[in-house]
Amino acid sequence: MSFDRHPLNLFYAEPDFDRWFPLDRFPRRLVRRLLRGPARPGGQMRVFLNLKAGLDRIGVPYRINDYRYARHHPEELCCVLGKRHVLDREPWHNPLMVGPCIHNHPVDDPDLLARLDIRRILVPGDWMRKMCLPYWGDLVHAWPVGIDTELWKPDTAAPKTIDVILYNKILWDRTRREAELLGPIRAELARRKLNVIEFVNGSYRPEDYSAALLAARAMVFVCEHETQGIAYQEALSSGVPLLAWDQGGEWLDPNYHPHRVRYGPVSSVPYWDDCCGVKFSDADGFSSALDLLSTQRECGLLAPRQYILNNLTLEKCAALFVEHAHLATTSAR
Repeated sequence: MSFDRHPLNLFYAEPDFDRWFPLDRFPRRLVRRLLRGPARPGGQMRVFLNLKAGLDRIGVPYRINDYRYARHHPEELCCVLGKRHVLDREPWHNPLMVGPCIHNHPVDDPDLLARLDIRRILVPGDWMRKMCLPYWGDLVHAWPVGIDTELWKPDTAAPKTIDVILYNKILWDRTRREAELLGPIRAELARRKLNVIEFVNGSYRPEDYSAALLAARAMVFVCEHETQGIAYQEALSSGVPLLAWDQGGEWLDPNYHPHRVRYGPVSSVPYWDDCCGVKFSDADGFSSALDLLSTQRECGLLAPRQYILNNLTLEKCAALFVEHAHLATTSAR
């Protein structure tokens, strides 16, 4: 595939606001670094970093946060990623492609399309696209960021010393989920005398997770729902099949549900194929799902890394982003 070599205009910044008094974000940033060490990329920054890495691999140039250039070239498309503070920073006169991650839901910015020349809106996955469709219509498209398949890859020489990684990404109502779901899962794994290591989302070092994936035979992924799910896709890229809790149902974010938005069904594994592993919907179905995963693995029916190579590499997803930008440039509101 050939690309226009004209640089993309990318805009991204991490949220970093004053809290107690003007400019206090600077000393707070320094204190955080001294206490916690260098900041680790969160999900939104990982999207931006992986997009850049993918664009580098396919040879597409880009500018980052060149607001002056954008002001002097109002005819050029600007691609705004990150949260809404990036979008609100400028009185944009350029056509825009926004997302992913700009808005959690269209109700957060009801006059978006009237206020700005929005040509295309990207969201991380298809269930979110369908949720936004009544508000944004054909402007909204699903776009996943790519996974670094060279960084996240299996090592055939590494001994498999971990039977199961339990990846805990419970977002809400943790006390109830602990009792009704995580407790029974842990008990079943213990009953089978499996060697288990647990990771809690946001509380581990990426290098520890990567090392565990090299040594793991399978991973149990527990999250109410995901818009993309980079962590579980890193596991798939590493050749680790999943037991995925996928309850379906409605979007449960308490900032919206049920008083502002009701939408379903959603998924905890929005990018998925049967070769990735096995899903279960509740604690009662976990044991049989674990048996099925073991049978499928023994029969050679699982190919989690191949799914990522076929669908979610840095190169493929960056190329799709460039295609979206091209279509946004040539479209008109």
